[in-house]
Amino acid sequence: MKDLTPQQIVRELDRYIVGQRDAKRVVAIALRNRFRRLALPRETQDEITPKNILMIGPTGVGKTEIARRLAKIADAPFLKVEATKFTQVGYVGRDVDSIVRDLMDAAVGMVHDERVGEVRDQAARMAEDRIIDIIANHASEDTSAPRRLDREAASARSLAAVSASTANGSAPQASGVQASAGPARRRRAANPAQKRKQVAERMARHELEEQIIEIELEPEENISSVFEFVSGVTPDDLGDSFQDFLSTIPSGRRRSRRVSVKEARRLLTQEEANKLIDIDQVVEQSTQRVEQSGIIFLDELDKVIGSKVDVGPDVSGEGVQRDLLPLVEGSTVMTRFGPVKTDHVLWICAGAFHNGKPSDLIPELQGRLPLRVELAGLSRDDFTRILTQPENALTRQYQALLGVEGVRLEFTPDGLEELATAAFQMNERVENIGARRLHTVVEKVLEEVSFDAPEFKDQTVTVDAGFVRGRLEPLLKDEDLSKYIL
Repeated sequence: MKDLTPQQIVRELDRYIVGQRDAKRVVAIALRNRFRRLALPRETQDEITPKNILMIGPTGVGKTEIARRLAKIADAPFLKVEATKFTQVGYVGRDVDSIVRDLMDAAVGMVHDERVGEVRDQAARMAEDRIIDIIANHASEDTSAPRRLDREAASARSLAAVSASTANGSAPQASGVQASAGPARRRRAANPAQKRKQVAERMARHELEEQIIEIELEPEENISSVFEFVSGVTPDDLGDSFQDFLSTIPSGRRRSRRVSVKEARRLLTQEEANKLIDIDQVVEQSTQRVEQSGIIFLDELDKVIGSKVDVGPDVSGEGVQRDLLPLVEGSTVMTRFGPVKTDHVLWICAGAFHNGKPSDLIPELQGRLPLRVELAGLSRDDFTRILTQPENALTRQYQALLGVEGVRLEFTPDGLEELATAAFQMNERVENIGARRLHTVVEKVLEEVSFDAPEFKDQTVTVDAGFVRGRLEPLLKDEDLSKYIL
């Protein structure tokens, strides 16, 4: 992040999101300010609070995608949540503190995956050694019974020879027996090492991938679920949650599983990696990331605007706004991993505000969202650009999907314009759902090709204006039918 200027951040966002220049500039400045703050002395850092953002715009114009891509650029813990999930503290429903708990869970998962990646090679070698030992020992056990019978037979023959020698009056030739036993003992001592070497060679040639072996795994100490029961249970869920609580108590005994060598390699690599990771360091680093670079995207904020009715508590409206205040301003939340401070977490709130205005929010919350940016609706040209410009454009996705079946899919310029026009018209006629309408339109146009893809193998399917109109025109003419299908 320290190497990215605001201009570079905007260019990075342009790779995936069409338009919305103002919103991109605001979030780029907010991200760069984080780096600037961390470069200051500690006492100054604590005084600089993040400038939280309120995005205003209809659905499907890129609000969520901007926040998600921003978090990826910053490699920061990110959480998207809808404000409508919460109710005021003391009422049935989720309380807003669970936002920070979920963000902390995401951060722990992120840091844990990074640590696993660092030790994966070492863990894979350790897992390979365990598998080789299991197979070699199993082979030794299979051959131990015949060897035991051979030894018993040899001992019987030796005793018979001694008895015969005694009967003849000659001295028993014990030295010969000992001499013959010495090389045999050395061969038996060399056998385990030799077997292990043979197994390792076969493993290297991937000859044992499907062989079934029995492995022992550490017990799953799902302590996090226990804490979740304590902190997140509601009275209505008490009965079911108590059974879940009992099932999460670790038994302390190792678990035996019969799996293929391929699956055993995956399971044992994960177990060995966990042994190599210091969980305390993971939690410490995760807490630091949440407190210094966490990003929370709170959507549908306009849905918790109070009804302005003075009768009874507004538990899902102004009550939620007032509960959000301390989190947005900065407070300490207890999570299963310990206390987490929210003073420097960046909040990006969003809403369409069709039936209200940002000024309808309670004044205290408005003051915690000082930066406001309005996102424009999408035009017909924007739809065309969305189909072609982003690296993960919908057209490229379908070309890759059908390419698996050997079908070459080509979109002509007039075909792309026809797709964009159809999506734009449907947004105008029915409900404006933004760029999400393109998913419906493109899927409907390519439905026949996707269904009969094996028959189009090694062929080129050209999606031009005529191709699009042929599949959409009956729907576009019948307005009642188009409401249900498009």
